[in-house]
Amino acid sequence: MKQIIGGKWVDKPKKIEVLNPQDEKVIDTVPAADASDVEEAYKSAEKGAKIMRKLSTYERYEILKKTAELLDEKLEDFSQTIALEGVKTIREARKEAERAVNTLTYAAEEAKRIEGEIVHIDADYRKENRFGYWLREPVGIVLAITPYNDPLNMIAHKAGPAIAAGNALVLKPTYLTPLSALKLGELLLEAGMPEPALSIITGYSREIGDVLIKDPRPRVITFTGGVEAGEDIIRKAGLKKVMMELGSSSAVIVMEDADLELAVPSIVSGSFWAAGQDCIGVQRLYLQKPIYDKFMQEFVNQTAKYKVGDKLDESTDMGPMITLEEATKVENWVNEALELGGKLSIGGKREGNFYLPTILENVPKQAKVVQEEIFGPVVVVSPFNTLDEAINEANDSKYGLHGAIFTRDLDTAMYAARELQFGGVMVNDSTDFRVDYMPFGGYKQSGLHREGLKFAIDIMTEIKLVAINLKS
Repeated sequence: MKQIIGGKWVDKPKKIEVLNPQDEKVIDTVPAADASDVEEAYKSAEKGAKIMRKLSTYERYEILKKTAELLDEKLEDFSQTIALEGVKTIREARKEAERAVNTLTYAAEEAKRIEGEIVHIDADYRKENRFGYWLREPVGIVLAITPYNDPLNMIAHKAGPAIAAGNALVLKPTYLTPLSALKLGELLLEAGMPEPALSIITGYSREIGDVLIKDPRPRVITFTGGVEAGEDIIRKAGLKKVMMELGSSSAVIVMEDADLELAVPSIVSGSFWAAGQDCIGVQRLYLQKPIYDKFMQEFVNQTAKYKVGDKLDESTDMGPMITLEEATKVENWVNEALELGGKLSIGGKREGNFYLPTILENVPKQAKVVQEEIFGPVVVVSPFNTLDEAINEANDSKYGLHGAIFTRDLDTAMYAARELQFGGVMVNDSTDFRVDYMPFGGYKQSGLHREGLKFAIDIMTEIKLVAINLKS
């Protein structure tokens, strides 16, 4: 496929091979963009921003609603693309494609809800005879940078609010999974997105990342990725608004009164969805001692039934890691945990780019699988006595995206929700529960600001105050 620059399909002599991570066969190629492509995208976006700013609320709504409808008509095609270029099984990919339809639909609806307020200037002690109000206006240009694990819905989460707010969009998807983004770009243009307002640049971050980030023309950068990359963007971005979702080490607490028939399958799914390459997937699991053995027996039994293999096979539960490098990293971290005294309950084996679902017990705190985001199909299980002990352990992390607790007691649930230091707390659900319009983001090093359509629009707009001097 070609990249999109100012609504036009643009090729380059230098290519990037898009590989199926399952067997590393070439699916397609995309252009390897350079600094000249970035310049053309921003020059076009300057023109596009002026066009977008003048679109009516209804016109922005129509673009997004029509895009959602077009996507809904092509769900299987998009699902196949998600599964081929990424890490998800075909069943997981279908769920992502369906979510993207909803995300774009929600964004269309939010376009109609961008409001302002009256400012009662005469409430001032000077009793000024003035009338005031404030409203939200588009920032102009939004730069979006996205990772591989949700190659379609992540794009919808960034493009949707940017367009709803009336901005031009410059999108840089990861070189690993660019095809879903380009296919969605095609639908946006078909739905009436002004051509100058849309660019989807394909390339390596090491070659065009700094050029994209340092340019003064985008007013907002929205980024999903690792902490180190996020910190680098902050250092280089300059005077821009930056919203980031940077990662996690999500923690789940299971109390002795929990419904284990609900908790176990929920945690199995939350641990191994997309081969654990899920920023809100379960990584740390805390079990109250009276139910520890019973839970672990069922947890291991259900994990053992997980089928790992061909992503396009309808019966497959889990696919590969995105690259051999990532699979090897997981392997090394698990081996380190075992060398430090951890116990392997199941899994712990790499087969090429595949890493089997893995459960570890008795892992020391200094192990990387506890301290860092593993982003793979590995869960570390620990026992606890009291709820406060579990909460302290869950909070003892530099991350704070999602946490969860399973309990039948309302007081326990509400206490945990108050004390857990996470951007989202799920009660009787896995940490990977998410509805696409809810505020999504984390505490500490898990990010800045919130995604979720309404909340992203807040960042992608500027507040303008108008004060009118009434002479009579």
